[in-house]
Amino acid sequence: MSSLLDKLMTANQADWNRYVQHSFVRQIGDGTLDRACFEHYLKQDYIFLIQYARAYGLAAFKSSNLTELNHAKGLMSAIVDIEMNLHVEYCASWGIDQSTLENTVESTANMAYTRYVMERGLAGDLLDLNVALAPCVIGYAEVANWLSAQSFLKIEGNPYAPWIDMYTSDEYQEVAQAHRDIINQVELSQLTEQRTADLVSTFGAATRLEVDFWQMGLDIL
Repeated sequence: MSSLLDKLMTANQADWNRYVQHSFVRQIGDGTLDRACFEHYLKQDYIFLIQYARAYGLAAFKSSNLTELNHAKGLMSAIVDIEMNLHVEYCASWGIDQSTLENTVESTANMAYTRYVMERGLAGDLLDLNVALAPCVIGYAEVANWLSAQSFLKIEGNPYAPWIDMYTSDEYQEVAQAHRDIINQVELSQLTEQRTADLVSTFGAATRLEVDFWQMGLDIL
């Protein structure tokens, strides 16, 4: 039987492929991505993580039971207490200090994406918010897995290999799977045709905004 996530991804397959197989991703995989593009991405991703932590704060507010509340709390804590520190350390390895991160001007692509997620959560319920979050949480796991299966993948001497390792790690794959499970707890039979169409639209818009986020990194050249 088809799951809700299957429905969302199948309906947006072309955009999903553009996202997972984007040129930015491919250049990470073969090690040819211009350093300036990656550094720009890293600085914007710092802001992105802060906004995503806020989104999980909203998810906690939208929760209707302890299971949902604990899921939101766990992900917000993972971002604030673990991922932010790891990101700052990783940026330092690229010569980007915390002061530079904190003074980075948010790009319009970053702003458009993160505010869209918040808008979906504010206007809708927890499912709307989780669907808007899904292309990021699940997508990065799928991007890393896709890269790992490609013949052009370069590990030896690739400065971006640690980034790929981060998202193929068991820890991150478990985070992505937990988000898949949260969405798939909702049975398609429980949703009206219009409700399903609205969720498909939200997932598609968020996926296209992810495409724009990758493109933002390339467009600085």
